[in-house]
Amino acid sequence: MGCVLFLASCSVRKPASKPAASVPQQKPIKVIKENTLVDNAPASLYIERFKDIAIEEMQKNGIPASIKLAQGLLESGNGNSVLAKEANNHFGIKCHGGWTGKTILKDDDTTDECFRVYNNPEESFRDHSEFLKRKRYAFLFELDRNDYKGWAYGLKQAGYATNPRYPELLINLIERYHLDRFDKGETQLAKIKREDRVLEQIAEKIPEEPKIAAVKPAVKMKIYEVKQGDTLYSISRNFGLTVEEVKILNGLQGTDLKLGQLLLVSK
Repeated sequence: MGCVLFLASCSVRKPASKPAASVPQQKPIKVIKENTLVDNAPASLYIERFKDIAIEEMQKNGIPASIKLAQGLLESGNGNSVLAKEANNHFGIKCHGGWTGKTILKDDDTTDECFRVYNNPEESFRDHSEFLKRKRYAFLFELDRNDYKGWAYGLKQAGYATNPRYPELLINLIERYHLDRFDKGETQLAKIKREDRVLEQIAEKIPEEPKIAAVKPAVKMKIYEVKQGDTLYSISRNFGLTVEEVKILNGLQGTDLKLGQLLLVSK
C-alpha cells in the first residue's frame, strides 16, 4: 500500500536535516479574557461556509472532509467561540513550534496561553492539515479518505484527545448532519500516490518533531451524559453555562433531551 513502511525503508524519504532555528514570535495582538461564545450561528451555516475548504483539503491530503468539519464544529462551537471570531482559529492550535505569524493570548490549561492567528478561517483549516502531518498520525493517512470512523477512532488512538468518548462525539456530529456526503473515495492508484506524497512530507518533518511536540496538547473536553430528570437549565447551571451556550455548543435547535445523550459542556 504505497509507502506504508516509510519510517524504516521508504525510498522517497529524504535525508534528515537539522531543524531550522526558531524565529521569535510576533507580539500578541490581543489578550482574550472573556471565555464566552459571541454569536449564535447554527451548525448548518458553518457546514455550508466551510464544506469547500474541507473537501479541498481532503482531496489534497486524504483527511475526510467530514472529520475536518466535525472537528471544526466541535472545537469552535460552530464557529462561535471567541478564538474562532478573534483569531480565525477553528482548531485551537497553539503558537509553539516555530510559528512566526500573529498570535493572541487566551486562558486555557494555564493563564495567557499563546494561540495562532490566521488571516482567514481557511488558513486555519489548512494549518490543521499540516499539524496532522506528524509521525504519530502517519498511520491515519493510509486509511481510505472516506473512512470517517477509522479516522475518528484513530485520532483518539494517536492521543489527539483525552476524552474517551471523542470518537463518538465526532461520529455523532457526522451522522447528525450527514457530513459524510462530502467524503469521496479514490482509486487505488490515486490512493497510493497520495499516500506516498503525504508520508514523504511527514518523513521530512520528523527531525523537527521534538521542537513542535507542544504545538497542541490533547484536546480536553467536558462531556456530560444526560440522565433521568435532566433539563438544559439544570445542566447549564451545573457547568456554569447558560442554556443558550449549551445549545450553541451542541447544535441544538430546541430544548428536548434524550436519556443517554452526550452533551459538550466546556468552551
